[in-house]
Amino acid sequence: VETDDKTALVSKPRNKGGNSDLASAGFNIINSIIGSGIIGLPYSMKEAGFPLGVLLLFGVAYITDYSIILLIKGGNLSSTNTYQELVRKTYGLVGYLILSTLQFLYPFIAGPDNVLTDRHFIILLTTIIFTLPISLYRDIAKMGKVSLISLILTIVILIIVMVRTVTFSPQVPKSENAWIFANSNAVQAVGVMSFAFICNHNSFLIYGSLEEPTLKNWSRVTHVSVSLALVISVVFAACGYMTFTGYTEGDVFENYCRDDNLATFGRFCYGVTVILTFPLE
Repeated sequence: VETDDKTALVSKPRNKGGNSDLASAGFNIINSIIGSGIIGLPYSMKEAGFPLGVLLLFGVAYITDYSIILLIKGGNLSSTNTYQELVRKTYGLVGYLILSTLQFLYPFIAGPDNVLTDRHFIILLTTIIFTLPISLYRDIAKMGKVSLISLILTIVILIIVMVRTVTFSPQVPKSENAWIFANSNAVQAVGVMSFAFICNHNSFLIYGSLEEPTLKNWSRVTHVSVSLALVISVVFAACGYMTFTGYTEGDVFENYCRDDNLATFGRFCYGVTVILTFPLE
């Protein structure tokens, strides 16, 4: 109980934090980054050229790291607690409406073209049984364990791709100009990489879940999380591209044979990671 009236009036109020420790917040950031977008990174290497693609991936990771820290700084300066509030404070009602429209359309733009195919019922059923329950968490701190499971499955997928690089790469015909420094489609490659590293819209949510939501803690979590996500992304992109080079598809799992049991297990793990990532989106 405060007994000194003067101290009570001038003391700086503490930030009200959540229940998430640094590790859980880090898992949530990583899960948000290397969710569904990682599957297209080998294709971005094909589009940009492998050496330039790796450099661009580092650049995108740096921009992501810088921007999500900048978002929190902007939120603190403008006394806003959400991504939407910050946009409205900065760009007014018009900017807020544009952001809301884009966020509503994002799942439809990023989703597959064949939404109304025979898989629709299965997708709907999976959403109701698995995705909906974990999307109902009121406290994002509870998503830390879910994000950890997603990260473990992503590492399993990475190991599968690495194994297939060793065992399958010699059987794939060599393509011309597979290792040139740069290709003409570098801009498209940056788009694929940016999609993989999208996590800005979750920044305030994860920041607010920290037990001590300070800029120092947020910067530490961001640097470690983005760095780890970058390492996983570079290794995944490199192994996927080295296996198929010029034949790499937008979804690298489309390159593997349908009767490849190991790749099929990788597809299953990827599907689970998408389910576990969706609640953060």
